[in-house]
Amino acid sequence: MKALIISVDMGELDYQAHAEEFVMLAEGAGAVVADIVVVKRSRPDAAYFIGVGKLQEALLLAEEHDVDVVLCDQPLSPAQQRNLERRFNLRVVDRVALILDIFALRAQSHEGKLQVELAQLQHLSTRLTRMWTHLDRQGGIGMRGPGESQLELDRRMIGDKVRKLRERLQKAQRQRSTQRRSRMRSDTLTVSLVGYTNAGKSTLFNALTRADAYAADQLFATLDTTTRRVWIEGAGQVVVSDTVGFIRDLPPTLVAAFRATLEETIHAGLLLHVVDAASPQRDEQVHEVHKVLEDIGADHIPRVLVYNKIDQAGFEPRIERDEHGKIARVFVSALKRIGLDDLREVIVESGQIPENNAFNVKNL
Repeated sequence: MKALIISVDMGELDYQAHAEEFVMLAEGAGAVVADIVVVKRSRPDAAYFIGVGKLQEALLLAEEHDVDVVLCDQPLSPAQQRNLERRFNLRVVDRVALILDIFALRAQSHEGKLQVELAQLQHLSTRLTRMWTHLDRQGGIGMRGPGESQLELDRRMIGDKVRKLRERLQKAQRQRSTQRRSRMRSDTLTVSLVGYTNAGKSTLFNALTRADAYAADQLFATLDTTTRRVWIEGAGQVVVSDTVGFIRDLPPTLVAAFRATLEETIHAGLLLHVVDAASPQRDEQVHEVHKVLEDIGADHIPRVLVYNKIDQAGFEPRIERDEHGKIARVFVSALKRIGLDDLREVIVESGQIPENNAFNVKNL
């Protein structure tokens, strides 16, 4: 599917990283990027988000490349999306909808699919338009009396579907909670791998647990939590979970809808925050992950920064401690299996410390 990207520079310092990330999102959704229109604005245009001049340029490029879809790297209001679709006569997908689409493409578990569908319906409910108003005006058989417009019917149907999905998710969450209790003893350390999308969490999970969880060089390769038991000398049985990757400006509907998937994070005894050491934006990505952890109520859990991909960044494998002797960072390469003994030492040390006194490096 050929796509035209509209990339809007609102003056952010990290605009270039934001733009490159959106291209990766587009390609991850299966789009072939035909061209990119860069728009500089201090504030969005009320009608089109972009100005009329840039809109005309984008219209010409869309026609020239015969694109199938227009992708905008900013969230659009329902009115802006509708206005753009009328001008392009094509489907226009904003950043939120694109992320939702990728999640729908990648979700594998029953619970994950339910969560994606719920988020999509919540997003869709704000995008309904009065497409059937001509029927209201025509009247006739079946249209007399108070009745309901098609828009109101659609909203009622979506509301009913959302309610049923939430009930099914609550049931799935109770089952997950039961399964979690059955596989964990009170003295078993639980470790969750968290981090920005494409930081290498799944590769690290496979290296630690000798599992075969899906890992790929793409955004959101993992959407469903995968959990394995692993024996680590000095710590005994450890339960390790690989979780969905985070991303800047994650749609609020996804933060809420994927809370169940992220419950493995909320209930962990230790978070290994995996960082792409080779990324120029690693500090910003660390900040974004911290924000999401706060959103889901997991910011109180002890966590250690795991700088992954050191083979690409030129770092040596090592453990760094703070002035109090507590572990602050560990440097590894999951792909090359470098520094994994150091990482196991981190897990062993954390498992030996009482829960109330566990080390905490969240402010690094």
